[in-house]
Amino acid sequence: MPRQTRPSSGLPSRKQILDFIASSDQPAGKREIARAFGLHGHDKIMLKGLLKDMADEGLIDAAPGRAFHKSGGVPKVTVLRVVDVDDGNVWAVPEQWQAETPPPKLRVIERGRKGALGLGDRILARTEEKGAGTVAHPMKKLAKSAELLLGVVRKDGDNYWLSPVDKRERREFAISDLGDARAGDLVLAEPSGPPPRVTARVDAVLGDPFAPRSFSLIAIHKHGLRDAFREEAIEEAVRVAKLPLGERDDLTHLPIVAIDPIDARDHDDAIWASPRDDRGWNAIVAIADVSYYVRPGSELDKEARARGNSVYFPDRVVPMLPETLSADICSLKQGEVRAALACHMVIDKDGALKSWRFTRAKICVAANIAYEHAQAAIDGTSGLVDPQIVKTALKPLWDCWAALLAARNRRGPLELDIPERRVVLDEKGRILSVAARERLDAHRLVEDYMIAANVAAAKALEAKKAPVMYRVHEAPSREKLIALKDYLATFGVEFALGQVIRPATFNHIIERVGDAAFRPEVMEQLLRTQMQARYGPETLGHFGLALGSYAHFTSPIRRYADLLVHRSLVATYKLGEGALPAGEGEAFDRIGEQISMLERRAMEAERDTVDRYVAAFLADRVGQLVDCRITGVQPFGFFATVESLGGDGLVLAATLGNEYFRYDEKARSLVGDDSGETYRVGMRLQLRLAEANPASGALRFELPEGRGAPPERRDRMRATTRRGSGPRGRPANIRHQGRRR
Repeated sequence: MPRQTRPSSGLPSRKQILDFIASSDQPAGKREIARAFGLHGHDKIMLKGLLKDMADEGLIDAAPGRAFHKSGGVPKVTVLRVVDVDDGNVWAVPEQWQAETPPPKLRVIERGRKGALGLGDRILARTEEKGAGTVAHPMKKLAKSAELLLGVVRKDGDNYWLSPVDKRERREFAISDLGDARAGDLVLAEPSGPPPRVTARVDAVLGDPFAPRSFSLIAIHKHGLRDAFREEAIEEAVRVAKLPLGERDDLTHLPIVAIDPIDARDHDDAIWASPRDDRGWNAIVAIADVSYYVRPGSELDKEARARGNSVYFPDRVVPMLPETLSADICSLKQGEVRAALACHMVIDKDGALKSWRFTRAKICVAANIAYEHAQAAIDGTSGLVDPQIVKTALKPLWDCWAALLAARNRRGPLELDIPERRVVLDEKGRILSVAARERLDAHRLVEDYMIAANVAAAKALEAKKAPVMYRVHEAPSREKLIALKDYLATFGVEFALGQVIRPATFNHIIERVGDAAFRPEVMEQLLRTQMQARYGPETLGHFGLALGSYAHFTSPIRRYADLLVHRSLVATYKLGEGALPAGEGEAFDRIGEQISMLERRAMEAERDTVDRYVAAFLADRVGQLVDCRITGVQPFGFFATVESLGGDGLVLAATLGNEYFRYDEKARSLVGDDSGETYRVGMRLQLRLAEANPASGALRFELPEGRGAPPERRDRMRATTRRGSGPRGRPANIRHQGRRR
């Protein structure tokens, strides 16, 4: 790829970027653009914001694989769907098409065996402009399961419709072949026909979408999670579980404990601390020695890399490793001798990490303790933990943690208190409660020991110039900081852009806000201001934790990144079998991108499932008034969440009243032209719950009776929204002002 020239300072212009994308002979993502224009450091961060602005302005679209192409054009590598096979000629259209013009038809040039592609097939293809059109060269035929729509069958007269469970998809699809499905069934259906006249053929019936334990099943199918292991991997897990532990440091005499959630499915870390004569501490963080059992290139390794991480739902877990390992031989259970990779640390009286070393060890956990029980034991309010364990294990851990906490406070990491929702089910999978998870000192204690071990792992590998898979969290971009400044100004809170931005900068904002009613909204906006954490081999530090070197070492049962760090430590310190192969570190950039993507997919699947449980929990309250808080405002309406429960629902602008509501982007509000009535982010109000759809997790709210648009207009609006008559599913009769989103 040719290197481009640019002015002596600043970013390339929009035109230069567009010209480069058009002339590039390979997919052009952020990395390729930065390399071509010689961008480094802060300029690369600025480039990311510029590309986002160009996407917002409609100049470029993002293609699969994070490459860019001119808006309305076809990416150089993209996913196509075959829509026509005529006299040996195969034609396909882009599977995702954001432009308002009809999607182009590409002639597919098949190599080798002709006729291998049929109607409805999906391919990953390289595209090439040829003459007046574009042709496609197939690279890979994609699995059928990836193309199926997940939805609920709805009957309307003599016709059947598929209502997708994805709440972002507002269209319904006519069902061309019902198969054995009946109205109300959750099904997988195969789409066919050219857009926009797509119909659906039922491929498989999954059952009742509202039955207990169905919500996680929906997420598994929707996000394409691998929930079944190949037989070869299962057999290999059984075989390696019988491996002898071999020569290891014997730590079985130590009162080491595992402190985990009360509903934990696996236990991969255990901790111990003891005072030193110099008023410091010896501490050990022992982690399940997964690298001993999961060797590079094995069937287990292939499965783990393809999954990237375990995915946790309220009713089940989709593990990264078969249960023979994840729930048994690699789970640190009380009274069982287990293989561990131990991080031995010396911590001084002020909480600073003075030295570290890593050994392969065998341990015997003295107790598996729930966070709540450990906290109660320390507080002296419960006798659920053996008093001897409290004396020999918990109290030394808490005393050492006092030093670690003091060091943490001096470091000043980001302190955002965003509650996590917890869904509690009974033995039959029915919902007992949905509430915020309580955050205890016990949680913070374990977190700080894990952070210390993660830092030690990164620094140990750096000292030997060995490959490191870092957990990277970069500082917020200037664009995000400008948006934060504008947002805080609406509350009368000043924020200077010229200062050096540190995590403590955001903590000071929280302190200034104090206990104001808008504190939760500011917390959420500060969270949105942060960059998304990812995995990669670059030494870019972890902004949120205020750390220069940080890797993930503590959860190799459920994160592939941690397994790679273990392998690198085994190789670097010559600890035996299961080491990182020579040269593998050169692939860390590519692997980091893959597992970061898989992590984002898992988080979305987990969040979607909790939303479905919340919708099911609220289904009996449809028609009632509920206390809500506005969490987002867009030109077409605002989103609100039920206080204490979560779960976002939409209130359409057209239902707010007969007047026109103007969108104020800077203040993130909708303002009535005539009355001046305002709906802004953070505002608390009562709304009527109009709909709660457990299959999609979607909620829909309306203003209480007597306020807003008349019922007949609301009915028209609901029909318009369901059909998705506006561009990208937006209702066609909503006008707005402000920058194009």
